[in-house]
Amino acid sequence: MEFSAKQIAAFIQGEIIGDENATVHTFAKIEEGMPGAISFLSNPKYTPYIYETQSSIVLVNKDFVPEHEIHATLIKVDNAYESLAKLLNLYEMSKPKKQGIDSLAFIAPSAKIGENVYIGAFAYIGENVIIGDNTQIYPHTFVGDGVKIGNGCLLYSNVNVYHDCRIGNECILHSGAVIGADGFGFAPTPNGYDKIPQIGIVILEDKVDIGANTCVDRATMGATIVHSGAKIDNLVQIAHNDEVGSHTVMAAQVGIAGSTKIGEWCMFGGQVGIAGHINIGDRVNLGAQSGVPSSIKADSVLIGTPPTEPKTYFKAAVVAKNLPDMQKELRNLRKEVEELKQLLNK
Repeated sequence: MEFSAKQIAAFIQGEIIGDENATVHTFAKIEEGMPGAISFLSNPKYTPYIYETQSSIVLVNKDFVPEHEIHATLIKVDNAYESLAKLLNLYEMSKPKKQGIDSLAFIAPSAKIGENVYIGAFAYIGENVIIGDNTQIYPHTFVGDGVKIGNGCLLYSNVNVYHDCRIGNECILHSGAVIGADGFGFAPTPNGYDKIPQIGIVILEDKVDIGANTCVDRATMGATIVHSGAKIDNLVQIAHNDEVGSHTVMAAQVGIAGSTKIGEWCMFGGQVGIAGHINIGDRVNLGAQSGVPSSIKADSVLIGTPPTEPKTYFKAAVVAKNLPDMQKELRNLRKEVEELKQLLNK
C-alpha cells in the first residue's frame, strides 16, 4: 500500500517541503533510508544522516532548519516522533486481523465469546469467561475460570491469565505474561512457612500494555490494580496489592514489592527496585537501578540508592572513584599529625 506526501501531511497536519507527490510504502530508520521509505528526525545527533538518506520522505520538527541540500521530501510537524507513532498505528490498523476460533482450541460451554474474536489452536478458555468483541487470543494461551476480557485486546501465545482476573479494553499482553499468580505471602512458623491464601484478583484497566515474561500478582484480598494507559516492559514484577497509576511506564526488570502505590505519569528506568508498603507520588522519574526504600513525593526526579537528585548523585559518583586515594591521603595526614603532636609534647 502506497501513500503520498500529500496524503501523509493531511493525516498528521504537516507542512510539505518538496514533492507532494512523493510516495512511500514502508518505514526505515533515517541512517538506513531507502527509496520508497519514510523516516523521521527528532534526535539532533542524527541530523547528519538527513543530508545523505535515501528515504523518499522524512518527518522533521517545525524548528528544523537545513544547513545543506536535502534530496528527500520533508514534512514539518510539531513533534516528529509523535507523528511517526500515529503513522505506525495507522499502518498497524490497516493489517488484516485474525478472526475465527480454531478447531483445536478449548472453550468451556459457559464462556461468552464476542464478535469478530480470534482464538488460536490449543488456547484454553475456562468456565464463565467473558471475551469482548475484536479480541485476539493466540495459540497456547490460558484464560482461567471467571476471567473477563474487554474489547479489542491482544493476548499473544503462552499468556496465562489466572481465575477471576479482569482485563479492560484494548490491552496488549505479550508472550509469557502471567496475570494473577499468587502473591508472595507466607507466615513464618517454627516448622517453616505456611502459605497465606491469595484470594484477591488483578485488574488491568483500559489500554494497558504488559511486556513479555512480566508478572502481575493477584492480591491477598481485594485487587492488584494497573490503571488505564500504563505501559509495563518485559521482565517486570508487580507484587500483590500494588496499585500502578494511569500512564505510568516501567522499563525492563523493575521490581515492586507488595502493597505499594505508584502515582500517575511516573517513569521508572530499568532495574528500579521499590520497597513494599510505600507511596510514590505522581510524575516521579527514577533513573535505572535506583533502589527505593521509602515514600517519594510527587514531581521528584531521582537516581541511585537511596534515590538522590541527579546533580548530587553524579557529583558523589565522581568523589567515590577517588575514595581509595583519599583514604591513603587521610592515613598519611593522620600519621603526620601524630608526629607533630609528639614533637610538640617534647
